[in-house]
Amino acid sequence: MLGLLLAAIALPAFGTRDAHADFRVCNGTQSLVGVAIGYRAAAGWVTEGWWHIAGSSCKTLIEGPLASRYFYLYAEDAEKGGRWDGTINMCVAEKEFKINGVKDCFARGFQRAGFQEYDTGEQTSWMVQLTGEAANGADAAPNGTEGQ
Repeated sequence: MLGLLLAAIALPAFGTRDAHADFRVCNGTQSLVGVAIGYRAAAGWVTEGWWHIAGSSCKTLIEGPLASRYFYLYAEDAEKGGRWDGTINMCVAEKEFKINGVKDCFARGFQRAGFQEYDTGEQTSWMVQLTGEAANGADAAPNGTEGQ
C-alpha cells in the first residue's frame, strides 16, 4: 500500500491589480482533493465542505475580505487516500455539508476530523498550497506560488 506524507504551505495572498480578497486553496498534487474549511461566524463555529479541487488547480472557498483571523482546513486525497490534517477537531460529513458547531460530532450524526489552523493575521486574502511527498522520504519540492 502506497502511503503519503502530505504537507501544506500557507501564503498570504499579496495584492496585485487583478487580486480579489478571498481564501483560496491550491492543489499542487496530480490527484483530486476534497477540502473542508472551518471558521468562527457570528453565530458560532461552522464547518463546510466538500470542495473538489483537481490536480494543479485552485478554488476559492471564501469570497471577499476575510472576516475572521483564524481559519481551519482539512483535506483528503480522493485518489490515494492521504490527508492534510491537524489537531483541531471539527465536524465533517461524507457528502456536501455546512455544520454549525464543533462539539458532539458523532452524537449529531457527523464524523470528526482534525483540522489545521491558519492564522491569517490582518490579511484580507489568504492562499493555502497543498503539496505531497512520497512515503519513502524522497522530498518533492513544494510548488512555488505568489499571492494572487
